[in-house]
Amino acid sequence: MTTIRTQPGKVAEAMDIAQGSMTPHASEQQGFKGLLALTDPESDEVVFISLWDTEEDLQAGEDSGYYEEQIGKLSNILAGRTEREVFEAVILARVEADNFSGRT
Repeated sequence: MTTIRTQPGKVAEAMDIAQGSMTPHASEQQGFKGLLALTDPESDEVVFISLWDTEEDLQAGEDSGYYEEQIGKLSNILAGRTEREVFEAVILARVEADNFSGRT
């Protein structure tokens, strides 16, 4: 899980970068299962949650420089540092992206 804060009003641009560049590249990584972005346009905060087959697959992305490369794509719109945390998924329910309204 990575939390970022964008410059004021740049959340939509962050989503464009994630959808157009980060997600396709992530799909090429061994063990990558999906990416979810949670946004708060009022605070300009974005939480990216990436899902991986195994912890080893996640670590391989870290070791190869993949993660830093992807965060670098957001560098022009970031306001401050990124915060990275790793959690184990215990419960996972899938919803097809086409059927998801985007509101919680």
